[in-house]
Amino acid sequence: MGHFDSMLGADESLFRMAAALDYDHQPKMVPYRENEQQQIALCIKPLLAGRNGRNAILYGRPGVGKTVAIKHILAELEEETDDVSAIYINCWQKTSSYKAMLDICEAIGFKFTQNKRTDELFQIVAKIVNKGAGVFVLDEVDKLEDLDLLYWILEGVYKKSIILITNFENWVANLDSRIKSRLVPESIQFKPYNAVETKGILEQRKDIAFVPGVWKPDAFDLVVAKAHTLQDIRTGLYLMRESGQTAEDASSKTITDTHVNTAIAKLPDFTSKDPEGLNDDNQFILQLVSELGEVKIGDLFREYEKRGGKSAYKTFQRRVATLEKGSFVATKKLTGGAEGTTTLVRKANKGLDEFA
Repeated sequence: MGHFDSMLGADESLFRMAAALDYDHQPKMVPYRENEQQQIALCIKPLLAGRNGRNAILYGRPGVGKTVAIKHILAELEEETDDVSAIYINCWQKTSSYKAMLDICEAIGFKFTQNKRTDELFQIVAKIVNKGAGVFVLDEVDKLEDLDLLYWILEGVYKKSIILITNFENWVANLDSRIKSRLVPESIQFKPYNAVETKGILEQRKDIAFVPGVWKPDAFDLVVAKAHTLQDIRTGLYLMRESGQTAEDASSKTITDTHVNTAIAKLPDFTSKDPEGLNDDNQFILQLVSELGEVKIGDLFREYEKRGGKSAYKTFQRRVATLEKGSFVATKKLTGGAEGTTTLVRKANKGLDEFA
């Protein structure tokens, strides 16, 4: 018997739309976030009547639907009108005002960005957007290295709604007073999904992503339980994808708890709540944070080097970001003061962590 004789044929698959397991996939409906979406829509609605909108900050731990919900609202807005520019920026990827401004230019269709300073680009953006109105969404806004972009939007765009997304409710409290006094955002909390909601969301994605009947009920329940325990829908989507692939690799036409357990063993470091699952360098940094308490990231790096840490500062920053994603540490960005912008790091508490 050849190696391929017992495997699924080339035209056979357990998946029928694997893209539905991408976290950024936009379902036709976003379940269990109707109230939060209604609050966001009310902030934006005045723009449709030619008035200034309201600003909002969406906060809650990772994987609770903040990004999916706002992207759904922006898609509805684009269907409703051409007079309001809907602009979404991922500040984790675009960490400076200049990088974010390039994305905004692309979103509004301005192509001639070469050899232009950030303030020059913004003047162009403001002129275009001010022909109508704009909704500016800054996702993971706490990752911005500078806040010039936010100040320029507040000052230069006449009719707008600014929607900020962060893991930390108190992020706004630490803003420069010139920004905070102009922003005055409404707070919209995204609480973790309960067990029933977690199952409902994952079931919705499962029904789109997989051929009907391939999931054993106990295997799917195992995925739901793991995602609910970690309070992160992204974990459930990862486990479903990995379980399906593991089953296909084994030429199985059903997905069982054995395949799910194999997928759980492959969970990335940042989804693990057990420090033993971290690599040595991450464990070392976590130990330092535990010892030092609340500490500036620069001071933490100097102590890391003093005790024999070998990673460069950029790599060190990525290690801290990984620990934050896994809820091992919490960070808070401080702006202004003698040292300019800096980041505080401390060991995270269980559940939704935030600085007091």
